[in-house]
Amino acid sequence: MLLCQISDPHIVVKGALAYGRVDTPRYLERCVRKIMALPRQPDLVVATGDLTDSATADEYGLLAEILAPLELPLFLAVGNHDDRDVLRASLPKHAYLFGEDGFVQYVVDDFAVRLVVLDTLVPGKPGGRLCERRLAWLDRMLAASDRPTIVAQHHPPFPTGLSFMDRMSLADPAAEAAVIAKYPHVERVIAGHHHRTAQARFAGTIASICPSSAHQLLLDLVPDANIRFTFEPSSFQLHLWDGSQLVTHTVVVEDYPSWGARD
Repeated sequence: MLLCQISDPHIVVKGALAYGRVDTPRYLERCVRKIMALPRQPDLVVATGDLTDSATADEYGLLAEILAPLELPLFLAVGNHDDRDVLRASLPKHAYLFGEDGFVQYVVDDFAVRLVVLDTLVPGKPGGRLCERRLAWLDRMLAASDRPTIVAQHHPPFPTGLSFMDRMSLADPAAEAAVIAKYPHVERVIAGHHHRTAQARFAGTIASICPSSAHQLLLDLVPDANIRFTFEPSSFQLHLWDGSQLVTHTVVVEDYPSWGARD
């Protein structure tokens, strides 16, 4: 099974630029073309939040339009730039978005690896949280099957050393860790939000961050450094399940010269 993860597209309306600098729709269009050109097509795609920049209906409409050519099973998670109600109203065909208990949380059980999607959104706040109800739901879903599982969410559950972003990451990650650690069949916790690639041990498994399909965060590990962005290559990730383990590859969207024979 091959799962494609895109994250943090921050779509703005046509003709606008995110932060006055980034043509995020164009970046996502290029990302979609790169995915479609992969030698092996993914079985499904998950987008781990910050789908739009301002959570307007027009932005969500443009997001759906850009992603439509993929013609792959597509699953969306919410980030701090998203709005649950506007997202649901704008993409009514994505019935899974209605989730349970008002949250955008759901399970995809149709592939070799289960996908459990969490909602870490705290409306009006940049940081994320998993409240008792969301954690109880996660516990029930992981207990329901011991098949290999990927947990997807927007906010990472571990500090990265990027001080500014760490202050707006997932609150109380130990509460999530206490649930995840009970279930050794969780192969990976995948996240976004930080606009960079990072990995850490977490709750007996691995947690990883997918870079943005648009702009990246400048790598500055100086304590208390402020936030800065960069036009490092836009990227996405491929999570390959080979029947015994999950292997993650980061794919840059830009094309580079290549050589060598191919059968």
